[in-house]
Amino acid sequence: MQLHVNTHGTYIHVKDELFEIRRKNDKGEIEKKQYSANKVTHILLTTGTSLSTDAVKLAMKFNVDIVFTEQDGSPIGRVWHSKLGSTTKIRKSQLEASLNATGVKWTKEWLMAKLDNQLNFIKDLKKHRPQHADFLNDKISRIEALSVSINTLEAQKVTEIADTLRGLEGTAGRLYFETLNYVLPSEYQFKGRSMRPAQDAFNAFLNYAYGILYSKIEKTLIVAGVDPYVGFLHRDDYNQLSMVYDFIEPYRTYADEVVFRLFSGKKVNKSHSDALANGLSLNAEGKALLVTAFNKYMDDDPIRYRNRNLVRNHAIQLDAHNFANSLIA
Repeated sequence: MQLHVNTHGTYIHVKDELFEIRRKNDKGEIEKKQYSANKVTHILLTTGTSLSTDAVKLAMKFNVDIVFTEQDGSPIGRVWHSKLGSTTKIRKSQLEASLNATGVKWTKEWLMAKLDNQLNFIKDLKKHRPQHADFLNDKISRIEALSVSINTLEAQKVTEIADTLRGLEGTAGRLYFETLNYVLPSEYQFKGRSMRPAQDAFNAFLNYAYGILYSKIEKTLIVAGVDPYVGFLHRDDYNQLSMVYDFIEPYRTYADEVVFRLFSGKKVNKSHSDALANGLSLNAEGKALLVTAFNKYMDDDPIRYRNRNLVRNHAIQLDAHNFANSLIA
């Protein structure tokens, strides 16, 4: 269970070894809800909320991840226990891999998996939209060609082909989002990706969903013993979670699908976002809608994955452990 706390003035503390969340309702009355610590996996807090040191201590005791986020869902920082949780050999091997052909292998695999998942999503959309078959088939064939191009690249270091990889991935992304936009109801269509701030409701929802996913991926890597800062393709800028941005690529379609389903099902309306000076931002109602749908998709709907029935969160963790183990094999 994840606790997403985004209402201004909300306070988390401990009562009887339970997390208790206090907030004022519209009538000015104090509302209280309690949650068992052994059932909570994450606590995500946006600016304007607070928690007690006792709540932090209880979270550390039960290995609960505490993440502080911006209003758009982007992680600011996290509180995590001080134990490493795995062998340092993984991190040493990860650093070596970032400088040799192992990094090339994994980078190509992640990007091809991303494109493959995008293709599968488009093909699924095509099943129910025969009127768009020609348009969708064109996009499918072009993204497939880009995947082949990624696969055929050869190098001893990622830096030798990094710009080419980014170009191929970027072109695929443009085609993919053109496709999603094309099949959306006309009132929800958008003009390409926009981030901080989003220029439309679809991108506002998508940015927040990616923010949730970033937090999940960072914790997943930490649990597996992988350093979230030592990436292969993304640049090693100051405080850049390069490996998070590398490893997240195959799973971005999880966020895409949740958001797309909300819009294609016409569950989103103007009450879910607020206008900014130069864009849009999700409000509390919009965040609640997205978080509920995203958590259900990740935790409650099993998929067949690597010959096992797993919820998507467990599938990602399995991949992270497999990656970590491969580095020290």
